[in-house]
Amino acid sequence: MIQALKKIFSVQELREKISFTLLMLVVCRVGAYITVPGVNSDEVVKLFKFATGGSQNLFQLVDIFSGGAFAQMTIIALGVMPYISASIILQLLVAIVPSMQRDMRENPEVGKRKIGKWTRLMTLALALFQSSLYAKYALRMNAGSPGIIVDQMLSLTLFDIPIVFFLVVMATMTAGTLFLMWIGEQISERGIGNGISLIITVGIVSSLPSTIGSIIRGLNLESQDPGQLTFSSLVVLMTVFVLIIVGTILIIQGVRKIPLQYARRVVGRREVQGGNSHIPLKINYAGVIPVIFASSLLMFPATIAQFMSQGGWLHSIANAISPGSWIYTGCYVLLILFFTYFWTATQFNPEQIASDMKKNGAFIPGIRQGRPTQDFLEKTMNKITFAGALFLALIAILPTLVGRFLKVDASISHFFGGTSLLILVGVALDTMKQVESHLIMKRYDGFMTKKRSRVKI
Repeated sequence: MIQALKKIFSVQELREKISFTLLMLVVCRVGAYITVPGVNSDEVVKLFKFATGGSQNLFQLVDIFSGGAFAQMTIIALGVMPYISASIILQLLVAIVPSMQRDMRENPEVGKRKIGKWTRLMTLALALFQSSLYAKYALRMNAGSPGIIVDQMLSLTLFDIPIVFFLVVMATMTAGTLFLMWIGEQISERGIGNGISLIITVGIVSSLPSTIGSIIRGLNLESQDPGQLTFSSLVVLMTVFVLIIVGTILIIQGVRKIPLQYARRVVGRREVQGGNSHIPLKINYAGVIPVIFASSLLMFPATIAQFMSQGGWLHSIANAISPGSWIYTGCYVLLILFFTYFWTATQFNPEQIASDMKKNGAFIPGIRQGRPTQDFLEKTMNKITFAGALFLALIAILPTLVGRFLKVDASISHFFGGTSLLILVGVALDTMKQVESHLIMKRYDGFMTKKRSRVKI
């Protein structure tokens, strides 16, 4: 481990990228402790703890993804969820709208810039909308428990609406979301790993101390009376925890190797002999993207319903799609399956692979080049994607089901739940791959430099 770290920090460029990434993530965590002006954060935390009610609740899940910023009503309480929701909408529009498909096909660079611009604008709109709902919910809480909002923020009203409070909340929370979006893009460009995924990961990791505290309180070690959490339940949870980590690594790293053979061909004046190789088709081509997308898409309508519900049908909808309910679990599984296929279909291009194989004289044994090869690759990828998506969905919901069966506290089951662990392990693997690719590239350059120096001598 120590030798590996020495190798990593021995490369100046890699060391600078890691340092920049860590610095940006620290800045993100600082924002989680800056409360919106005019709000008493201590009173907000007490009310949010009461709102969760000790059972599986939407607010707990959102708070875990935001690293505790949501419950404290800080400037980054919305996290990066508006950005992810906007990315999902734009990805769906690209797959549906023919003009956007044409732009991406004819000029990918211009198309990506256009998609990025629309994503940012939609993030701004979603952040303003969600922050206004948050302000409305805070006003409702303040009406029931005065003291959350400073009286001076409520003094100036327009049409019986405290306009100053609304403007302050919407401006600060939207600015916080846009700042996180900018940091995520900077990490992706100048640092290591996917910036948005790393921000979500740091938020999840930051809830580890409170989760450990919940486990200790659940065991009730200071008393002779049995606690809410027994040692047998803890052993079962830890076993599921280990199985999820192992299963996530296997599903993300697993590949099916499609054998390839190369025909003899003439390169210049020499005849090159054919050889054998393979195409590694990933079992889970999309990684943890489906889990992030499915969680974000379910959180968006559920948050709106939870904020706006004051009884009636909106309250029923909020309860029906809250984490832990069977409707939520079923929708979650279906969305994971959908986004796994959707992401694979947009990123995996069997037509391009078949064309490159034909140009290089490669073929799959028993399959003709061209269209048959393309059909074979597409059919094979659909089969392994289905298996990978099912396994991914099973890993995502297994701890939730175990937690309900063992009647474990929701804060513990959410952290040890498949969603959090899948994101943690998946992002860690992706970041490690990028670090490894940088090390391989630098070692290769050093090897080439040595060869050139020997020739000069």
